[in-house]
Amino acid sequence: MALIKKNNLFLSFINSERAGGLVLLICTILSLFLANSFFSEEYIAIWHFHIANHAAEFWINDGLMALFFLLIGLELEREVYIGELSKLKVAILPIFGALGGMLIPALLYLYFNLHLPTRSGFGIPMATDIAFAIGVLSLLGNRVPLSIKIFLTALAVIDDLGAIIMIAVFYTKTIYFTNLLLSIGIFVLLLIMNRLKVKVLILYLIGGVFMWYFMLNSGVHATITGILLAFVIPFEDGKENSISYKLQSWLHFPIAFMIIPLFALCNTAINIDKNWIQIITEPYSLGILFGLTFGKPLGIVSFIFIALKLKLTKLPKDINWNQLIAVGFLGGIGFTMSIFITLLAFEDKQIINNSKLMILIASLISGTIGYIWLKISLDKKIN
Repeated sequence: MALIKKNNLFLSFINSERAGGLVLLICTILSLFLANSFFSEEYIAIWHFHIANHAAEFWINDGLMALFFLLIGLELEREVYIGELSKLKVAILPIFGALGGMLIPALLYLYFNLHLPTRSGFGIPMATDIAFAIGVLSLLGNRVPLSIKIFLTALAVIDDLGAIIMIAVFYTKTIYFTNLLLSIGIFVLLLIMNRLKVKVLILYLIGGVFMWYFMLNSGVHATITGILLAFVIPFEDGKENSISYKLQSWLHFPIAFMIIPLFALCNTAINIDKNWIQIITEPYSLGILFGLTFGKPLGIVSFIFIALKLKLTKLPKDINWNQLIAVGFLGGIGFTMSIFITLLAFEDKQIINNSKLMILIASLISGTIGYIWLKISLDKKIN
């Protein structure tokens, strides 16, 4: 019975990400169209409209995205306790894939940018957008083995965790220790509540808001509080009556259909220059393009190959190497987290806009190759 409930939550997650990926695509196309129409200035100005002394884009990128990170944390926690990451030998497959999928793209980016100021963008091609990746898988319907969906989901979640750690370590410039200590103090208090088996969700959420506020004013990116909050909310047995399960279920819809679409609309409001083709030759553009389209599949597949040769893990019976390569390309769909890291890596608005455009181009190429490769692989399997 517990296994059925666990699968129900996973399938509901897959379904929400599948539909969410379609909504994300529509929002991206709509935003690009509006940002390059005759009323582009008015549209772009919407995201700079101030609410409570901050622009709308701030509340989306620094506020609402903390809830996105909270959902990632809850999903990661579930995977660690009762999911694909609960058994080390099984977990090693997506862990190695994710490590390769982060390291190789970063090195490729640095190859083009090592001695330039734009080297700070090395984290951009390290991320995988789970909504778009699952959305592409959904185009192939029920022919896609569940093992592939589970593997891609686990890989993307680990990938996101790696990106969060990287944000904390490499993209924090000035630290205000008083506020940081206050935020950590609240985290410790919530952790004690967890150990005392306090199961009142609202208390954790109120604590999370204060933790976010002090983290925001500490210099460390505030969205990291989402992950911290996820791991202090009692998981219990992970069943439907646990507050962790309930919160994760409640968050799926607003994250997939409200917060991420808002993020997409806000951050793809890119006014494309007439000479945009020249942007591709910029070192940071080449780093993003090669990192996502080639670095991701190369890193994922090669590190999994190493893990298998070392006999640390094994491939599921219904996944072959062709399908694994296709999944590697789908890992090159960077979108949400890649754009998020772009905002932290650069200060020049032109470079930020150009990088966003390259992320979209690289993600489109990766998604198309991944889809075609997987479709051919599945067709061969049927024949």
